[in-house]
Amino acid sequence: MGIINVTPDSFYAGSRTSEIGAVASRVETMLKAGVDMIDVGGYSSRPGAAEVPPEEELRRVAIGIEAVRSVAGDLPISVDTFRASVAREAVLSYGADIINDISGGDLDCDMWSAVAELHVPYILMHMRGTPATMQSMTSYGNVVAEVLKDLAEKMRRLRLMGVADIIVDPGFGFGKTLEQNFEIMRHLQLFGSVLEAPVLVGVSRKSMITKALGIGPGEALPGTIALNTIALMRGASILRVHDVAEAVMAVKMYELSN
Repeated sequence: MGIINVTPDSFYAGSRTSEIGAVASRVETMLKAGVDMIDVGGYSSRPGAAEVPPEEELRRVAIGIEAVRSVAGDLPISVDTFRASVAREAVLSYGADIINDISGGDLDCDMWSAVAELHVPYILMHMRGTPATMQSMTSYGNVVAEVLKDLAEKMRRLRLMGVADIIVDPGFGFGKTLEQNFEIMRHLQLFGSVLEAPVLVGVSRKSMITKALGIGPGEALPGTIALNTIALMRGASILRVHDVAEAVMAVKMYELSN
C-alpha cells in the first residue's frame, strides 16, 4: 500500500504533495515499482498536527483520488480519514474503494454506519484519543492484550452491523510508547490468528524507528525495511509504505525464502 499525503504537514516531508501533477508523478513511480493499492489522505495524523476542516480535507482527498485514477486506472484506492462525511464523498463521488480509519470509529459516531451502507472494506485501526492527545494516553496493563480486546470488540459490533470485510491495524505509533510498539511487533502473529482478519502494518519511517536509532525520518528507510520484513514473518498481509520499490523487494525476498 503506497502512501499519498495531500497535506502540507505530514511527518515525513518526502510524502507531502499538494497538487494533481505532483500526486500523479508519485503514483507513476509507485506503479513502476509494483504498488498493489494506494492510500490517499488529506489530514496529517502526526502528534500535534493542525486541525483541518472537513471541507478542506475532502478537497485534498479529491485531488489525490483524481490524480491516482488519472494514471493508475482501477487500482484499489483507500481513503485515509476518520470522518464519515469525507469517507462517504470519497467513495460515492470520487470512487475510493476502501475506508482506512485511524480512529477505529471513535472520532466519528457515524463512521460505522457509513461503512455498512457503502459496503466497502474497512481498515480498523487501534488508537486512543486524537492525534493531538494520543501520546498522553499510553497507560496499559498489557498493551498486546488490551489492543487485541479493543479490536475484537469493535469487530464484533461491526459484524452485527453487516460489515464483513475488515482489515485490522494495531496502530503502531498511535497512543503507544516506543517499547509498547515493539511489544506489539513481537506478538504481531496474534493479531491475525486471534482476530481472524488480514493485518495491515504501518511503520514506515515512524518514530519507533527514528527514536530507537536516533535519526530523522529521512534516514529511516533501512529500519523501515527491517521492520517490514519482520512484520511479514509474523503474518502481516499489507504493508503501508512511503517507499514502494524497497517494500516490493522485501516482499519478494520474503516470498522466495518461504
